[in-house]
Amino acid sequence: MMFRFFIIIASSAIILPGTDTTLNLKKEKTCKAVAVSNSNNEIISVCNASMNQESYYVFDRQLYDYKCDFLPQVIFWRKIMNLTKDSALLTSYSDRQLLSGVEVKDWEKLGTEAVSRYKDSLRASYCLSDSERILFVEGKRFFYDFEKSFQNLNDGIRAFRDNGVDPWYAQAILLIESPNKLQKSNAGAYGPFQLMKPVARMFGLKVNRLIDERADFSRSAYASSSLLKTICIPLARTMLDTLCISYNEQDLWFRLLVMHVYHAGAGNVRAALEKIAPVQGGMELIATLWHTQAKGFKSSSQNYSQLALAAMLEMNARLNLSRLSLRD
Repeated sequence: MMFRFFIIIASSAIILPGTDTTLNLKKEKTCKAVAVSNSNNEIISVCNASMNQESYYVFDRQLYDYKCDFLPQVIFWRKIMNLTKDSALLTSYSDRQLLSGVEVKDWEKLGTEAVSRYKDSLRASYCLSDSERILFVEGKRFFYDFEKSFQNLNDGIRAFRDNGVDPWYAQAILLIESPNKLQKSNAGAYGPFQLMKPVARMFGLKVNRLIDERADFSRSAYASSSLLKTICIPLARTMLDTLCISYNEQDLWFRLLVMHVYHAGAGNVRAALEKIAPVQGGMELIATLWHTQAKGFKSSSQNYSQLALAAMLEMNARLNLSRLSLRD
């Protein structure tokens, strides 16, 4: 009786108090292709009905070709993105399998022993090993504000294209770094593209006690795209070349590797790759990174590309764009 307030769920679906999947970005008009970068990715024009304006948007059909929408890690993070902060999910550490939902206030009333007993019951119910860590993750709908982040996509895509950088990165970063408001991370990163002070200054931004140009969208977009162009992408190439792994820079897995470099730094990603010692690239390599810790490449680094996939799929769904994956 102690755990009456918990909801035991299947990994494929969950309905919790506070969950709202209403699409605020409704689009009834047909999307029109504006430019095509390759057979898998298009820059299209979409309409935000609430703002009565069109915006550039990157539609990556590789998300569906690789069935990323069925990955348990992606399913988990999409649930978290739609869950209010007074609700939480219990999930397995190794693969983010959804185990249970709970109201935060009820969970906080439990003592250490009750929490331990309940986690043990989940391990038994889902046939998990005794050593499997079970994580408690609160909803983050307040943070992942897709309506607000959508407003920046058009300018971000344009800025990256103008600087000769794949606009896919602009969209991915804007959807997960500061999607609700400008804020400073625990590490000191700031602005819509979450730049550290030394990086911002490296690319000409003023950051001092009087002014912080990381808050300026166009300046921050220039610095972010320049960081990708001159450091993140070249170093990702170098790491793969050293491992004798072939790649196409427009492949989804390569882009996700670059995103890891952007977030964790090349040294930490290199340490993770050295630990894995891969012989080929592909989404399997990215999935292996999700289970690898090395140097500073730890939990938040593992989650980064999972969040990128989840946010892009969630925005596609809100714009009713997933049907484009079925188009010839």
